[in-house]
Parts: sequence; C-alpha cells; structure tokens
Amino acid sequence: MIDVHRQHLGARIRDARHEIPLPNGTVPTASSMCLAAQLASELTSPSDAAIRNETLGQLEEALDVMDPVDREVLVLRHFEELSNNDVAEILGIRKAAASKRYVRALGRLRDILAAMPAFRSGA
Repeated sequence: MIDVHRQHLGARIRDARHEIPLPNGTVPTASSMCLAAQLASELTSPSDAAIRNETLGQLEEALDVMDPVDREVLVLRHFEELSNNDVAEILGIRKAAASKRYVRALGRLRDILAAMPAFRSGA
C-alpha cells in the first residue's frame, strides 16, 4: 500500500497534490450530463446520430424563430430548472404571468415544429 501511495504521489503525468477539491464535495451537474452524453454516444449508431443531429438543427432553427422572451422563459424553466416564482422574479413579472408565458411558449414551439416538414412526417 505504501508503494502504491508513493507511486501515485510521484507520478509525472498526474500528481495527487495538484488535484483541486470540488466545492461542497459535490460533482457539477454539467459534468455528469456531458459524461452521460459521451457514454451514450458510444451506443448510438451512425444513422441515429445523423437523425439526432438533424433534429437538433431543426430545433435550433425553431427556437431562433421564437420571440426572445419566449425563448428565455423556456431556457430558464428547462435548462436552469427554475420555478415559475424564480422566472417571474428574473423577468420582473408576476408568477401567474410567468406560468402563462411558459405554457404559451411551449405551444408556440409546438406550432413552429408542426409547420416543419420533418416534424410533420415524424422523421
């Protein structure tokens, strides 16, 4: 055990003394998500990857067409995982208005995607 400890501390490639502790001892969510995506991508066939990339491009196009406030509401709710209260506070609107904007933004995104040929055909 002592030899393993000395070998690890004396490593030239990776030295345990250069490691940086994570804040509060937690692993960042983004790192976990990136790692999961990377691991899952190894299980994806080339055709599935092509379909996924095409779908992502179409989603990006649909989001670019949306009103910036609608897009911001979706980002805050889905990616930042904020509540309606938090979104309302950030945007300077009432909680009920934030909730309505979220539902309407989802509806608008659905309508934009439904108008796209690839989404209509289910491809």
